[in-house]
Amino acid sequence: MEKFVIHTEVFAFDQPEELALTEQKLLEAATEAMRDAYAPYSRFKVGAAILLENGVVIKGNNQENAAYPSGLCAERVAIYACGANYPGIRIISIAITAGSLDFASDHPIAPCGACRQTMLEYELNQESPIAVIMRGRSGKIYRCEGIKQLLPIFFHEDGLKVR
Repeated sequence: MEKFVIHTEVFAFDQPEELALTEQKLLEAATEAMRDAYAPYSRFKVGAAILLENGVVIKGNNQENAAYPSGLCAERVAIYACGANYPGIRIISIAITAGSLDFASDHPIAPCGACRQTMLEYELNQESPIAVIMRGRSGKIYRCEGIKQLLPIFFHEDGLKVR
């Protein structure tokens, strides 16, 4: 048997003003996107905003429907919009914020596993990290340097290849 340790580094901030100005603006864009989320079933709104290397910001929010849970998360709405509308343009960072209409979320909201895997594939394809900024409606803000920090053991296309 072999044991190994996986090290994940996450930075915690008390206020948005502690972030770089571009990240503050990205977090505000994610908050704007969250307000327009369509979440009548879960009543849990999520917003995401992605900064591309050309300076364009793409927003996404969760989209539900009556065939719940066949909606789509905010992170994937935003990242797929990047892939469809700005192919080949490198993603610098993504900000994610969320909150329930029924209770206070005073801690950072992390992406689900499907979103982590999707974002990681974009990170791997562009061969550079995508910073992730996470916040609830209030409380601390988390920032990590790349998706691999959130998904250190991941499924990769090599698992699909016949050897």
